[in-house]
Amino acid sequence: MWYGVFLWALVSSLSFHIPAALLALFTLRHHKYGRFMSVSLLLMGIVGPITAGILTSAAIAGVYRAAGKKMIPFEALILGVGQTFCVVVVSFLRILATL
Repeated sequence: MWYGVFLWALVSSLSFHIPAALLALFTLRHHKYGRFMSVSLLLMGIVGPITAGILTSAAIAGVYRAAGKKMIPFEALILGVGQTFCVVVVSFLRILATL
C-alpha cells in the first residue's frame, strides 16, 4: 500500500526537479562550478522522496491499515502528488522568507 504512494511521490518530485535541473544546466553551462548545481538538483529530487517519502508513505499506509480501508490507485496518486505539492509550497515559502 505504501509503495504506490511512494512511487507517485517520486515521479511527481522528479517531474519538478528534472526541468529545474535542465534549466540550471542550460543557464550555468559556461560557469566553472555552477554546472554541477544541476546534478545536486537531480539528486535532491531523488533523495528527498526516498528518505522522507518512504516515511510519510508508510505512515499514511499505517493509518489506512488501522482503519481497515483499502487504498485504490487514485488515492495513492492524490496522496503522492500531495506530498510533493506540500514540499514545493514549503520550499517556496522558505525561499521567499529569506529574500
